[in-house]
Amino acid sequence: MIGYDDMKTSDFDYHLDDNLIADVPPDIRGSSRLLALNKKTGEYSDGLYTDLIDFLHPGDVLVLNDTRVIKARIKAQKANGATRELILIEKHGTTDDWHYHKVLYRKKISKGDILTVGAYALEVEEILGDGIAQIKSEKDLLELSQEIGTVPLPPYMRREATEQDIERYQTVWADDAGSVAAPTASLNMTAEALREIENKGIKVCYATLHVGLGTFLPIRVDDVATHTMHKEFFVLPKETITSIRDAKKHNKRVFALGTTITRTLEYTGDYIVSDDPAVDKHGDADIFIYPGYSFKVIDGIITNFHAPRSTVLMLTAAFAGWEHLLPAYNHATATHYSFLSYGDSMVIY
Repeated sequence: MIGYDDMKTSDFDYHLDDNLIADVPPDIRGSSRLLALNKKTGEYSDGLYTDLIDFLHPGDVLVLNDTRVIKARIKAQKANGATRELILIEKHGTTDDWHYHKVLYRKKISKGDILTVGAYALEVEEILGDGIAQIKSEKDLLELSQEIGTVPLPPYMRREATEQDIERYQTVWADDAGSVAAPTASLNMTAEALREIENKGIKVCYATLHVGLGTFLPIRVDDVATHTMHKEFFVLPKETITSIRDAKKHNKRVFALGTTITRTLEYTGDYIVSDDPAVDKHGDADIFIYPGYSFKVIDGIITNFHAPRSTVLMLTAAFAGWEHLLPAYNHATATHYSFLSYGDSMVIY
């Protein structure tokens, strides 16, 4: 068992062969495998994603992230004709000005550069460091990205996005545009599965967390406690808070579909479980969850298989217990489950 006081990033490692990383979606959404893990006993079992409904009971609450992935990857031209790739930073706030926005860039650009994207001009107003620049645009960048941008696939896929990715790197209920990465645990969920879940008496609720590029950043320190977590903007509706409180009152469970929703609910956990009047909540969630954390809201997680040494793997280990999660992961690699964004799923209960 890892001690909380001396926890290292290197403690959360396992061997993942490249051939287990899914770089394309399954032919049919929802046809994935499902590994079920009992976090109390450590017992696990193999199944199909369609078996998920068996782990949800009438009266339980299932919370989904309704963010929409934008076509954040844009190719621009410098005055000398050189191409520069820009990736829009995720949405922050309820009233973002998309004429003045931050971007991640590759290769050199300088303050004052005028970049052209189609018929539009972008001005580099500031170089902020860490590969991020402030851009001023005559055209709303959100609209521009939707017109001529491409889906910002995770770097480990090592390929350009296709027309298929426009549909499949998006949830079937995506609504509020602002993410630059998908809430990937949701990619296997279908509209039909959701209807069956609701028909069984499970309350399906929504919140929004705009997933940022920070979700792919490696942890650059080995002392877990010194890692600084990236911030992501969330909106938690009053209706979802009320549904969670009602479930808790009747000893029902709350399941989060993914780590993004887990972070949203746990970031606001003290308020959710309080007696304060329920109101809409929003802000920037920067909670870093790793073993030793005491969960306040969620009782179950539906998630994908995560990369070694990642913050999302640590969150999952905090919920399941690393002593239970690691054997389950080793089983998944040995039996050739598919890993990462387009891969198979787990339910931890």
